[in-house]
Amino acid sequence: MSGVAPGTVLSGVTPGIAATGAATTGAPASADAPTVTGPTRPLVLIGSDTGAALIAALLTTRRAAPDAVVLAGLPGHDRRQEGSWEEELNTRSHCPVHRGTLTEDKAVTRGTLSSAPPPDLLDTAYGEASPIPHLLLAGEADDLTDREALTRLAKSLPTARLTTIRDAHHDVLNDTSHRSVAAEIVTFLETIRDGFPLRPFLNTESSTW
Repeated sequence: MSGVAPGTVLSGVTPGIAATGAATTGAPASADAPTVTGPTRPLVLIGSDTGAALIAALLTTRRAAPDAVVLAGLPGHDRRQEGSWEEELNTRSHCPVHRGTLTEDKAVTRGTLSSAPPPDLLDTAYGEASPIPHLLLAGEADDLTDREALTRLAKSLPTARLTTIRDAHHDVLNDTSHRSVAAEIVTFLETIRDGFPLRPFLNTESSTW
């Protein structure tokens, strides 16, 4: 899941396949191929940071109709980070590959964490109560996430799973534990694909750790 951008759409019958388009339209590739007129279901939206807040806010307006959502690193009210680029990287991730990508990418605007998302947007995001399944992801070392507010949101949603990632930072999709995070997302997608009521495929019956 390393490299997944905010607002990426995960769509299709095969969990874990990332795409940037929400729908596939147009003429079939051959005369025998079926015509696709909309997104393949189940359709799951995934967003990180402000992207997560935007997706949550869209659910309240009913302008988006996914089957489930993954909200990663949902920021808290008035949470910001100010300092050098090295300090911003430390807040974002300790993954050397991701840090290098952020540093070398000319399209990345440095200092964006020094401004908190609009409070109205966060009010809407934390107040949404969509019945669709939510997977909420938060790093235990993320100073920009309000864990208490996130826990309240998870408890207020009809169908939600809140997963915290040990030692992970704000860019929880691209930290040193991104493979474990990817596995959690794939598990969520497979559960969604299996249909309702949601039932996890894995249950640990006994463990000494």
